[in-house]
Amino acid sequence: MNYRNPAPTVDIIIELIDQPHRPIVLIERLNSPFGWAIPGGFVDYGEPVEVAAKREAEEETSLQVELIEQFLVYSDPSRDPRQHTISIVFLATATGEPRAGDDAKGIGIFESWRVPSNLCFDHDRILQDYWRYRHYSIRPRLGI
Repeated sequence: MNYRNPAPTVDIIIELIDQPHRPIVLIERLNSPFGWAIPGGFVDYGEPVEVAAKREAEEETSLQVELIEQFLVYSDPSRDPRQHTISIVFLATATGEPRAGDDAKGIGIFESWRVPSNLCFDHDRILQDYWRYRHYSIRPRLGI
């Protein structure tokens, strides 16, 4: 039998705690799908998700992050047009100046009122959930 399983991924919402309003870091993707995205990527075989989150954050933003908490898991089969992925989203903090690396064409620092509209994947939903949690301490309800 040939089983098809979703691919595990991580996304890391990085708050820059040394800047006013604790803005977040987004990357402009170098590869398709194009647009802005939360830093993240695929979990390597044999790699814990926490290690993958720190690795992906550093590869894409050049920042050493501190993981604060595991936020939510997003698993809609249509969230990534390339294949079915499951994303474990982490909240993290960092200091310093991010620099685009790895799969990033560009990098940006954004407050909640300045986030670009051309977000990839389901990152608009993830960020809506995050801002609601950050500003009002309300965790999203599961969409079951």
